[in-house]
Amino acid sequence: MGTQRAVKCMTKSIQMMLIDILMTLLSVVLMGGTLLFFDERVHQVLGMLMLVLWILHVVLHRRWYSSIFRGRYVPYRIMQTVVNVGISVCAFFVVLGGLMMAWFMPVHFNMRTALSIHLVYSHWYYLFMCAHVGMHLDMIFSHLCGKKPTETSAKAKGVLLAKRIALALVCGYGVYAFILRRVPLYLFLRQRFFFLDLERGYILFAVDYISILVLFASLAHYLGKILRRRAREK
Repeated sequence: MGTQRAVKCMTKSIQMMLIDILMTLLSVVLMGGTLLFFDERVHQVLGMLMLVLWILHVVLHRRWYSSIFRGRYVPYRIMQTVVNVGISVCAFFVVLGGLMMAWFMPVHFNMRTALSIHLVYSHWYYLFMCAHVGMHLDMIFSHLCGKKPTETSAKAKGVLLAKRIALALVCGYGVYAFILRRVPLYLFLRQRFFFLDLERGYILFAVDYISILVLFASLAHYLGKILRRRAREK
């Protein structure tokens, strides 16, 4: 009985991780708007797929949502709640704006309003999603790589230092990409249309948005570690 329960928990955990990975990859692709595709309907179909994955994600994590008004709120839990609720609110408005512009809708809406809603909330969603990934990095790496070894040799310390330098470089580029791709302008609707620099190409677009993901995931990851450490010290 215990073995069956363990297998069931492991299967559910793998399902959640696969859905989260697919949602993350789709988020990067969808941030390119309709300009990445030969037909804007491809973007809308992928958006519908994202909605299905989001519903599955919520169903698999329904226990977390059902316990949101129970228990004591420590700083880390407050951070986690803000991020998760932020994702949910942004996902609702992203879907709303997308449906208002969808080709299959029988009712015509104000396209400027719909585009503004979709543009603003899709970028806020992306940042909240990055933070969400960062807060679960330890769990992701434990699934993919197993338990981290606790080596203290000079070689292990050198590898760790190299990883930290590489992460710092990627995060530094993420700051550059965050500004270059005009993300702050989209977040506060200072720019009302999406601009894709085709001269930089699609590969650099993916590199830029992945580096932004790494930047905000790293910030959330280390902030979460600080909050958990302080909670343990208290």
